[in-house]
Formats: sequence, C-alpha cells, structure tokens
Amino acid sequence: MTEDTKASSGKPRQTRTGLTSTGARKASAKSNRSRAREFALQALYQHLVGRNDAASIDQFTRDLAGFHKADAAHYDALLHGAIEGAAELDALIVPLLDRKLEEISPVEHAVMWIGVYEFQHCLDVPWRVVLNECIELTKEFGGTDGHKYVNAVLNGLAPQLRRDEVEADRLTGKAKP
Repeated sequence: MTEDTKASSGKPRQTRTGLTSTGARKASAKSNRSRAREFALQALYQHLVGRNDAASIDQFTRDLAGFHKADAAHYDALLHGAIEGAAELDALIVPLLDRKLEEISPVEHAVMWIGVYEFQHCLDVPWRVVLNECIELTKEFGGTDGHKYVNAVLNGLAPQLRRDEVEADRLTGKAKP
C-alpha cells in the first residue's frame, strides 16, 4: 500500500468506485438524467441571478461541453417547467423555509425547483431518487451545508406531493415515518 492510499492516521483510505475524493460522483458515473439535472441547475441559476430568458439560457446551455451526454428531453422539462411554474413551485417551497426566499442561495433555490418539479411532473422517477439527486446536486454545487437545507425542504414536501409513494415506503421500512 502506498502513502497515497493511506489516510493521515496511517489506516487505508476508504474509496468508493465512481466518487471523487470529495464524495461527489465522477462524471463517468453519472446517468444521462443526472447530467440533465446539472445542466438544468446551471440554466436555472442563470435565470435566477441574471434574469435571462429561457430561450437564451437554453441556447447557451446546449452549447456547453458535455451537453450531448445529457437527457435533453429531461433537461427541457426541468428548465422550461421550472421557469414557467416558478410561482407555483415557490408557493410550495416558501412555507417550509425558515427565512425569506430572497435569502436562499440561488443554487439551493434552483435545486428545490428541480426537486419540486420532478415530484409533481416526473412520476417515473421515484421520490427517493429525486431527493437523492437533489442532495447530490447541492453537495456538488451549493454551499457547505446547503444539501441539509434542501433535504429538509424536499423531505417536507414529499409526503404532500408523492403521498402514496412515501406512505408505501414508510410501511415497508424504506422511509422514515
């Protein structure tokens, strides 16, 4: 064992295939939908911060390196669905916040839009996958503990937006009551 594979304590460093040293998923381990969420996050960030229109953001984002590996249909749904339904999405999010929406980081805000949109409109994606994907996005692009905040908000909305699915998981022990 080389020094590179030992932690500072001298014990072997645990590594998981498909993860970087920070715990984020390596690009090669990401699904087309995960990539679509990443591009949608970047696009929604542009909308929230720069107030750019959806068509301009869409055109710019599609030219970014790696976009061809993303699920373009899922990206379209997330970007346009979140922008068009922003007021409805925010109306669901705001009651679960402990501060004003304007005080939420644009990354966390955009990730919550993605999560709530998927809860409502992407019923083929299990609620736990939506939650995990949003946590991963926030870990990779958000602030230090932003993923905890996103987790709390989306976990609060899941029983409301995916009642039957959450209840079924609770009954089988897959989700906390």
